[in-house]
Amino acid sequence: MLENAGVPFAVQVADVDEDAVKVRHDPADAAGLAVELARVKALAVSRREPNAWVLGADQTLAFDGGLISKAGSLGEARDRLSAMRGKAHHLHSGAALARDGRIVWSGVDTAAVQVRDFSDAFLDAYLAREGDGLLSSVGSYKLEGMGSQLFERINGDYFTVLGMPLWPVLAELRRVGVLVA
Repeated sequence: MLENAGVPFAVQVADVDEDAVKVRHDPADAAGLAVELARVKALAVSRREPNAWVLGADQTLAFDGGLISKAGSLGEARDRLSAMRGKAHHLHSGAALARDGRIVWSGVDTAAVQVRDFSDAFLDAYLAREGDGLLSSVGSYKLEGMGSQLFERINGDYFTVLGMPLWPVLAELRRVGVLVA
């Protein structure tokens, strides 16, 4: 997303214990957790990279009153997608901007996603085509490509579904002078 928006960046792994953050956080506050994970990641890298602008991001998925984590197998992904069939869920994409070991901005955006009542044949074809790549997504789907066929509608921003509240991030990068206003 950032590359396509013309934002120069380098990727650094934050290497944070996400499970420890989740344990300390209210599981009913999926949006707040997305922001907190983004903040923790941005701070971890910012402390290692003085004078650098560091953007952290994360996404959570709220479904049926609970928080969904990434599937560990294609069987688990199949079960998850089957459970979401014909139902709605919420994706929360959080981002945080840090500099010199402190957060200067953070935000979250939410998209409501309505999954269509797809057939088992479609689900099997989708899993076969996408394979283990689906295990890197919290919803066990990718909106780009064939995954778009899983949905009836999305109320919210496309970039939020992809994993980052891009418009607010770009606005903040302009505000702090990283991007030309």
